[in-house]
Amino acid sequence: MSGRGLILAAPASGSGKTTVTLGLLRALARRGTPVRGAKSGPDYIDPRFHAAACHAPCLNLDAWAMSPERIAARAAGDGLLLIEGAMGLFDGAPPEGRGATADLARHLRLPVVLIVDAAKTAQSIAPLVAGFAGHDPEVRIAGVILNMVGSPRHEAMLRAALAPLGLPVLGALHRDRTMAHPSRHLGLVQAEERADLDTWLDAVADKVAGAVDLDTLSALAAPLPDPAPGTPPAPPGQRIALARDEAFAFSYPHMIHDWRAAGAEVLPFSPLADEPPDPRADIVFLPGGYPELHAGRIAAAARFRAGMEAATCPVYGECGGYMVLGEALTDAQGTRHRMLGLLGVETSFATRKLHLGYRSVTTTEGPFAGRWAAHEFHYATTVSETGAPLFTASDAEGAALVPMGLVRDNVSGSFAHLIERA
Repeated sequence: MSGRGLILAAPASGSGKTTVTLGLLRALARRGTPVRGAKSGPDYIDPRFHAAACHAPCLNLDAWAMSPERIAARAAGDGLLLIEGAMGLFDGAPPEGRGATADLARHLRLPVVLIVDAAKTAQSIAPLVAGFAGHDPEVRIAGVILNMVGSPRHEAMLRAALAPLGLPVLGALHRDRTMAHPSRHLGLVQAEERADLDTWLDAVADKVAGAVDLDTLSALAAPLPDPAPGTPPAPPGQRIALARDEAFAFSYPHMIHDWRAAGAEVLPFSPLADEPPDPRADIVFLPGGYPELHAGRIAAAARFRAGMEAATCPVYGECGGYMVLGEALTDAQGTRHRMLGLLGVETSFATRKLHLGYRSVTTTEGPFAGRWAAHEFHYATTVSETGAPLFTASDAEGAALVPMGLVRDNVSGSFAHLIERA
């Protein structure tokens, strides 16, 4: 492999990492540079935008859930790899910040470009950047991109303040509302939901290419480590019927990649198009997504319902998929929609409550038996949950949680998004 890599991080969330990363991916791809993206941590939405920006698959690299060897294997490849960080550079799971973007920098020995939201600062940017640059000798800050700059005069002040640090300022992006992207409670609106996606990506790339020194940025990238020999994890079945549409979009690209690499056949179907799962499937998998936005259509999908009720193979749902396997789902407007009734759970968005964090989960039941590193991120409340629990669970600090999920005959699921077998 001859790939090189660079990490794009920030001091805090909301600094514009995703928009800048997308602009860089599209701008470099338009120049003919072989480039691909990766996302730090458990994110389902940003990787779709990465893939759309540079027309190359994007995988998650999760330093909490994956070993350094697995991270190196997934990062491996030709061309330039731009890894978009999550939250602030050193922010991770409690108590010590494990899983932070900085861990990827250490594991992969890659330099970091710090994207700084400069909207409300001037000379004070210097101690901020100096603090990040000197915090950990194993995490090398190789350059800075200024974002949300107010004016040419503001840019000159920022550059003058940073000059004594000796770090290259790779570019300065001025405030521009046209670069903003709509969001909802779990993050950005999905890539598939934007009819103007290519036009928007091109516009962002134009602005990034005009403000950032792409040649200098590319030259900062370091060689990716050689991956250790290994075999992909065993898939949960040879033929996997995978729900895939706007309501069921939160499946990890690395999981599907691993299944295919191990020889499994992935058979997509769309519940929103009232498609049943392929009857030849060895397992039916309903991933997470936004079923609450499409609950009426799901409830009315008769062919989908009949196909799911007829399935005799293992059926598994996580997060949104788990809710659809349940008895009913109440949307944010208070309307109760009948779901599949294959598990004894009823959920509601009428009163929202955030459930967020890494989980360690273990089960002896269903197609994902064993111990897994997982993540929980949803706003649904559980109205009722009856039946045999699926997982024993603990949080990122090892504290025991109440059991997660349910199992009934061949059907199982939970709110946990499985990331990697532990």
